Amino acid sequence: MATAERQEVQAVAKWVRMSPRKARLVVEHIRGRSVPEARTVLAFTQRAAAREIEKVLSSAVANAEANHDLVGDDLVVSAAYVDEGPVLKRWRARARGRAARIKKPTCHITVKLAQPEPSRQPEAPPPAEPAEEEKPKRARRTSAEAKPKAQTSAAKKSETSARGEAEA
Repeated sequence: MATAERQEVQAVAKWVRMSPRKARLVVEHIRGRSVPEARTVLAFTQRAAAREIEKVLSSAVANAEANHDLVGDDLVVSAAYVDEGPVLKRWRARARGRAARIKKPTCHITVKLAQPEPSRQPEAPPPAEPAEEEKPKRARRTSAEAKPKAQTSAAKKSETSARGEAEA
């Protein structure tokens, strides 16, 4: 089988003023989905990161259509990830002449699109071979073959006396 190379198109938004952790929560929702489905998910996501990721997704679709002659709605989000960018460090005045550090994180958002893999027909499993010499299962005793329950002492006496008379 010859494996055909899948064309992969990407778009990157760098230095987005947002925490990478917050953006990763949204990116997880679109990974592996088709482009129309990913757009729908992002449209109904209420996080601010969804707007930024939607811009990157539409940019990747535009790259695919303009540069590679692909149909945008036929593509799948093959990879979507968020990397950390540089952190802007600012200072805020505090009591008694002190200062507190304020960290303003940035992130780089990457979305990669690819054509979906053609669905393969699942191969039929090979026929099961009979197992060699299976051990016979132990048969359970039926109620008639079961051992008699413990007899009462009166029943034992009558039985022994009946045997004694039969022998004589």
